[in-house]
Amino acid sequence: MTQHHPLDNPVWSSLATTHAHLAEGTGDGRRFPVDVSPFSGVADQGDPRGWHDLADVAGPGVLLLVPALAVTPPEGFTVTARLPGVQLVATDALRTEPSPHAVELGDQDVDDMLDLVSRTQPGPFGRRTRLLGRYLGIREDGRLLALAGERLHPTGATEISAVCTDPSARGRGLATSLVRAVAQGVRDRGELPFLHAAAHNTGAIRLYESLGFALRRTLDFATVRTPGTPAP
Repeated sequence: MTQHHPLDNPVWSSLATTHAHLAEGTGDGRRFPVDVSPFSGVADQGDPRGWHDLADVAGPGVLLLVPALAVTPPEGFTVTARLPGVQLVATDALRTEPSPHAVELGDQDVDDMLDLVSRTQPGPFGRRTRLLGRYLGIREDGRLLALAGERLHPTGATEISAVCTDPSARGRGLATSLVRAVAQGVRDRGELPFLHAAAHNTGAIRLYESLGFALRRTLDFATVRTPGTPAP
């Protein structure tokens, strides 16, 4: 199956273009370093060559996270789990603006980012995830209370991700202000802001829809094991 729109195969589009400098592999199957993102992608999910390129990169018996899995992988690969999800894109109703309280986060903030993510579980986030794009946070008395940033960067679009707020600071609109601020930066580049969410996370989906995002498609976040037995 050939995907024609970058958002149909966003991981591959990101790995093959904007994030090619981070990609492991140069063929039709590539992945991010595990401390950047657990995501992997192939150029054409219907072509076994891409899957075998990916297996060569990852090694035997390795679990890979393949968002937007739309086909059954070739023989030898095993789909071990599927999580239904949604992809949302910004509409003209999305109001974007800088956040007066947001600061740009860098290397010196990684420990605080990892701590907040571990307590709020917005999705995969590693020690080098911030290399994927611009991350903004809101601090109060030095403590990081909220976070949002850029993750996948397929052609013409940027994913807003890691949206989270410390439980003690919820209900104050911090996540909303950060989503609008990150989206402002995306639009300033002439790109489309978009989001992914687990289908069961109805509260987050309602929030994003209220801000002006709309459902583009449903998809499966799938875990796929490469053929063979892991090296001892």
